[in-house]
Amino acid sequence: MLSERADGGDGDAGVDRARRVGRPGLPPGQAVRYEHKPLHYGPVPDFRPHRWDFRVMGATETLGSYRWTWEEFGTLPRTDSVSDFHCVMRFSVPGVPWGGVRALDLVDAAPPAPEVTHVMAWGEYGYSANLRLDDFLSERVLLATHRDGEPLAPEHGFPLRLVVPHLYGWKSVKWLRAVEYMTADRRGFWEERGYHNRADPWSEQRFSYQEEPGHGPPL
Repeated sequence: MLSERADGGDGDAGVDRARRVGRPGLPPGQAVRYEHKPLHYGPVPDFRPHRWDFRVMGATETLGSYRWTWEEFGTLPRTDSVSDFHCVMRFSVPGVPWGGVRALDLVDAAPPAPEVTHVMAWGEYGYSANLRLDDFLSERVLLATHRDGEPLAPEHGFPLRLVVPHLYGWKSVKWLRAVEYMTADRRGFWEERGYHNRADPWSEQRFSYQEEPGHGPPL
């Protein structure tokens, strides 16, 4: 489930999007790409709206969990956002328009306990990615349902995916089902398999060996 952008896209349209957002440049080691095969771990799940739900759990302020049905999730505040998308496979997609619920608004609806420092984003099939709470609460982080004004395609995360534009794409979990508040860090799926715990593309934080003292970005 190494999740990437929401469709193959069109080259000319992608260039227009890049011009609109005034892209300042790419992180090191990245190249612009507008078309690519969707990347993910596991098969594309079926969506059954009558069985689907989304949960916030773990160290909540109330010590309880929160649950939304698909219909209820649609009543949360909506936000549109345009951001670049950076894949650890060394390509970036500029100016991707997303629509959904800001992480900030989700946290307003389901507050974490004061001691929470990290979150785990859970997708279908037990896939997970860990984030610092500060990263999760970035202004542009969305729980996205739409791209380019249209519902996400199934292979790109429909009905819900996380979008964390300032980190590498594997943190943007497809087929999102839950957010877990944590009082200590814990590695997610790819982080346990050799990927960097933070995943900042501007520092080329691709692999876990770079977390050791004295290791910089790869040449």
